[in-house]
Amino acid sequence: MSQVIFRYFPTLSEHQKNKLTLLREIYREWNSKINVISRKDMDNFYVHHVLHSLAIAKIIEFLPFTKVLDVGTGGGFPGIPLAIMFPGSEFTLLDSVGKKIKVVNSVKDELGLNNVITRRTRVEDERNKYDFVVSRAVSRFSSFVKMTSGIIEKGGSNNLKNGIIYLKGGDLKEELILFRKKTVIWEIGNFFKESYFETKKIIYLPV
Repeated sequence: MSQVIFRYFPTLSEHQKNKLTLLREIYREWNSKINVISRKDMDNFYVHHVLHSLAIAKIIEFLPFTKVLDVGTGGGFPGIPLAIMFPGSEFTLLDSVGKKIKVVNSVKDELGLNNVITRRTRVEDERNKYDFVVSRAVSRFSSFVKMTSGIIEKGGSNNLKNGIIYLKGGDLKEELILFRKKTVIWEIGNFFKESYFETKKIIYLPV
């Protein structure tokens, strides 16, 4: 239920709550046509997808006009929940799979998310510049940095410098060895008590 979101984010407006509440039915309807989210995950939609995406909102409050790129967005995560959370920021949701972008476009239109742009392309072909790049574990972190660091503007005015914000689980010591002096890691389990988040992390790399 969407109540789990409201518990962790008590200052949401009624407008935001309404959009978050509508999300599950929109995705359930699409899932009956295109398998965007596994059936098991659909049963845990708000924890596994929405709340996981919004963990990013626990470390940064994107300022108005901040440009965020969601790489490998799939069905729209973390981009769609973040766009609801930060209506003044601009979110570009990128995926190379057409049917996934079709779903994201429908969700965007049904919710009236005017701050969401969709792009069907590979990140290697992206030429626009962004303040932040976010993603949910689309590749090894080193590969992701190589693919995206060139499209991130340096500096920035948010509480974190512009950079990469990456959601991933498990033991990341080996994967992050090249970046251990530069990255900051947050345990999502410190923000949310659900057992699903016990091994989930947020990795932040400024550029």
